[in-house]
Amino acid sequence: MATDLHHILSNALTRPGGASSDFDLNPDIVLPESRTLKAAAVLIGVRAETQSVILTKRSSRLKHHPGQIAFPGGKQDETDSSLTETALREANEEIGLPWENASVIGQMDAHETVTGFQVSPILAVIEGSFEVKPEQGEVEEVFEVPFSFLTDPKNFRVESRRWQGRRRHFYVAPFGPYYIWGATARMLRGLAERVSP
Repeated sequence: MATDLHHILSNALTRPGGASSDFDLNPDIVLPESRTLKAAAVLIGVRAETQSVILTKRSSRLKHHPGQIAFPGGKQDETDSSLTETALREANEEIGLPWENASVIGQMDAHETVTGFQVSPILAVIEGSFEVKPEQGEVEEVFEVPFSFLTDPKNFRVESRRWQGRRRHFYVAPFGPYYIWGATARMLRGLAERVSP
């Protein structure tokens, strides 16, 4: 099973992708060329034994993105030697994933967020079992969604809401009680396009 995932993800990275952003579906928004983006990384970790992607629900007490569905990840620290290290460090801190359980496949094109981050998704196969330890105060829940669901483009749709005085469109991929949307859904949609071209 793990071998199949390695093959699928490795092949996905060889297919055309391209950078994405929170503004993809909103062509009327013009971004200043002089903007400075902060580097960040997330881990798109696919568990070999369950064939599912690990996601988190952020604490409702957080100042930024409370209650939203997200990948383990965060901004790059000065001590991180690479964006891959950023993703693995954050996954260890947020969900208790041991570094040695993650077999890194590679890096997808970066995603620009509305909050000024350039987020690099790191693909990895998670092998073996580990004790999930949600980071207190930041992670409310750790859960999994089938890889087959998240890599099927038909499970994504476009919705919209008013934001800062204008209507903003974005991808969503609802799964059971979980409303996956925004940057997380956009990065997953990018992966789905590579896996199921």
